[in-house]
Amino acid sequence: MNEEIVVKALAALAHPLRLKVFRALVVAGGVGMTPGAMAELLGIPAATLSFHLKELNHAGLVTQERDGRSLIYRAAYDQMNALLSFLTMNCCQGQPSLAESASACAC
Repeated sequence: MNEEIVVKALAALAHPLRLKVFRALVVAGGVGMTPGAMAELLGIPAATLSFHLKELNHAGLVTQERDGRSLIYRAAYDQMNALLSFLTMNCCQGQPSLAESASACAC
C-alpha cells in the first residue's frame, strides 16, 4: 500500500459520519448492509448516506454489489488490513511480533 492510498483512506475515515458508516459495515461482516438498513440504523438521511458511501467506496474501504434491485455495501477488509499494516509496519522497533501484544509494544 502506498502513501497516496493511505492518505485517501485516512481522509475518508476522518469524517465522523463516514467513520460510523464504516464501523457499522465492519460489524455487519460479509453479509453487508443495504443503504436503507444503514440509514435506519444510524439515523442518517439517505442522500447524506449516499454521499458518504461514495467517498468510502472511492477510498477503497467499502465495496458495492447489486443484488436484484438493492445495493449491498461491505467493508473492504483487505484494504482495512492493508491500512492497519501500513500504520503499524515500523511499530515496536521493526519487530512486528511485538505489535501483536499491545502491552508488549512500547510504541
